[in-house]
Amino acid sequence: MAEPKNPYNNIEKELTLVGNPILDPDPVDVEVEDQPEIVEGMEITELEDGSVELGSQEVEPEDTSFMANLADQLDDDEIAGISAYVLEKVEEDKNARSEWLNTYSEGLNLLGLNYENRTEPFDGATGVVHPMLNEAVTQFQSQAYKELLPAKGPVRTQVMGKTTPDLEKQAERVQDYMNYTIMHTMKEYEAEFDQMLYYLGLGGSAFKKVYPDPQLGRQVSKFIEAKDMLVPFNATDLDSADRVTQIITMTENEFRKLQVSKFYRDIEVKSGRADRDDADDAKESITGVYAQGDYEEIQLFECHCYLDLEKFPDIGGDGEETGVKLPYVVTVSAENGEVLSVYRNYDPNDTFKNKKQYFVHYMFTPGLGFYGNGLIHLLGNLSRAATANLRQLIDSGTLANMPSGFKARGLRIKNDDEPLRPGEWRDVDVVGDQLKNSFFNLPYQEPSGTLFQLLGFVVQAAQKFVGTTDMGTGNINNQEMPVGTTIALLERGSRIISAVHKRLYNSMKQEFKLIADLISQEGGKYPYMEEGDKAQDFDKRIDIVPIANPNIFSMAQRISLAQEQLKLATSQPEMHNLYEAYRRVYNSLGVDNVEQLLPPPPQPQPMNAVIENGKVMSVLGGQMQLKAFPEQDHDAHISTHLSYMGSISVRSNPAVINILQQHIFEHISLKASMQIQMEAQQQQMDPAMAQARLSQIEAELTKQYFEVEAQVLGGQQSDPLVDLKAKELQIKEQEAMNQARTDAEQLELNKQKLQANTLIQKDRINTTEDIANMRAQNARFIASQRNQG
Repeated sequence: MAEPKNPYNNIEKELTLVGNPILDPDPVDVEVEDQPEIVEGMEITELEDGSVELGSQEVEPEDTSFMANLADQLDDDEIAGISAYVLEKVEEDKNARSEWLNTYSEGLNLLGLNYENRTEPFDGATGVVHPMLNEAVTQFQSQAYKELLPAKGPVRTQVMGKTTPDLEKQAERVQDYMNYTIMHTMKEYEAEFDQMLYYLGLGGSAFKKVYPDPQLGRQVSKFIEAKDMLVPFNATDLDSADRVTQIITMTENEFRKLQVSKFYRDIEVKSGRADRDDADDAKESITGVYAQGDYEEIQLFECHCYLDLEKFPDIGGDGEETGVKLPYVVTVSAENGEVLSVYRNYDPNDTFKNKKQYFVHYMFTPGLGFYGNGLIHLLGNLSRAATANLRQLIDSGTLANMPSGFKARGLRIKNDDEPLRPGEWRDVDVVGDQLKNSFFNLPYQEPSGTLFQLLGFVVQAAQKFVGTTDMGTGNINNQEMPVGTTIALLERGSRIISAVHKRLYNSMKQEFKLIADLISQEGGKYPYMEEGDKAQDFDKRIDIVPIANPNIFSMAQRISLAQEQLKLATSQPEMHNLYEAYRRVYNSLGVDNVEQLLPPPPQPQPMNAVIENGKVMSVLGGQMQLKAFPEQDHDAHISTHLSYMGSISVRSNPAVINILQQHIFEHISLKASMQIQMEAQQQQMDPAMAQARLSQIEAELTKQYFEVEAQVLGGQQSDPLVDLKAKELQIKEQEAMNQARTDAEQLELNKQKLQANTLIQKDRINTTEDIANMRAQNARFIASQRNQG
């Protein structure tokens, strides 16, 4: 097979031989023009006569935009310096947190997800782990997930200050699109948030990264484990940290996609087994899933740091270099230290060049350093104590139920190396008394009751600490318990979890703000039938906050508070809206379609004046209310009500007159408003003048009304309320006179009774004296008879 022609050989031969006196065997006097330089990548075309045609070199234009990858524009020495800096700081930050990582790794073994085969203190000893820690983490995760991420979406909007109908519509559009984006467009959000809550409760810190993904063409919010976020040892928060490094692990295909999309430099990066830390080993041991075969990954260090690049220095107002380091995002390969990208990390219009934040720190409870404390740290020692107590109880029961000891050497038992089965009898070469004396059982005791009580105390202390019991409220369903006592019990039993819920609320608010900023930069129309532009709607006028209540973190707490509100409302129904109180109870219970179960109270509807007169007594009983509407004939309504007020039955009832007067005043106000609108349109009044004119019209209409009312009511000048008070005074005066008359008659009757009693007493005294005299005479007569005898 003939070797193909190489156009580079032809052109080189032609350019080196022609006109060269040394190499050309037949030199001729020819005028050699300046030959073009052959550069790699130049297009070369061979013509029919053997000559060649040189084309222009195809050079890809350099991206010099603000958001370009600066690694393509930096020289090799500066690239090497950046790589050395990032790798050095990554190693430094890893060493600084080694003890924290060790504590976290050991704490993973306390979850009790795997069983440990133990040979100490004896072979077959139990390896059970008390599920205290896993129970607390799971309860927190499930409770927070339900409260912070409801099915309808986690976002609500609010407008601070004065609102307008346009602002309210804008806020509604923003809320709908944010919930649509998070729950439908960002398909990874729900699963990532659910997993983040578990790691958050476990380790105390978890992170979300909000950024535009070039592969997906949209914003994403990724969960990052705390072990994959490196910060300096003296950092207190993400905003003030001198650098923040994310450890990224991806497959070769994912990495190649980013290179093809020009996000990373197209250079060779070797893949391999990513560096494994103690936490990774502990998770693999717990789950029982290990990497097999030729599974290889690419590990990158994405460092958000400050650099002073020689080619891109900070320029002051005087045009001179300031030497101030600017924020950049640098990505370096962990395998060979290749710098894959260097991006500016500040807005082009930001005169202060403040770094842009992509990370959100979710914290369970604050610790002594940057990372928070999780349930591993809060319950670690109690979980170890509970596990030790549980193992001792099980092992003591095992030893007590399967006794062991010593036997005499001369004792012969058939098959003595096999344990006895239930119902089995074996031959022994010894008599009964000698058999009993040939065994000595070790003094194993039954499981200790004191140890069991200690286990209960440890578990109860852990549950009380993190609020995993029924919020410490005791008999919270006691209807006689005062409202203040109930609220105090709720607060006391949920202090820690309530504070955690507020921290999650604040972190979610920061995350939503980052998502909203990316949506505003994206711009364009809504993907569904909706008016408005996203870039204009997502401005600073609308506040985006979580829909969760930062003060209520569970359904039990919400139901308890709603019940206490209902209890207060029913105790004073005239001061409360009972419908709203009952509606809140149903909403706290999660009842759908509450309107079908609890229909809202009927709203006032326009009625003619005659029907309104007939409904006055219902209004007086609180069953309904009279309401005027702008489209009604106000003069006709006022005239009809005045005629009814002139009737004898109504004039004697001041309460009815008062209700009708209030309703008439409402008609007067609406009539004045309609009149000023017409005048303002005709005369083009400003708001201040229109308001002043409105007050004048209301005063004139009110004066006219009182004049007509005086005529209708027969010139009655007195106030009906005054007449009512006068009648009340007359009635009270008549009652006083009647009471005085009754008292006088009672006094006369008592006087007569006293006189009658006095006469009766005198008669009794006289009668007693007569009897005494008769007895004395009889005694003297008897005595005289005895003397004579």
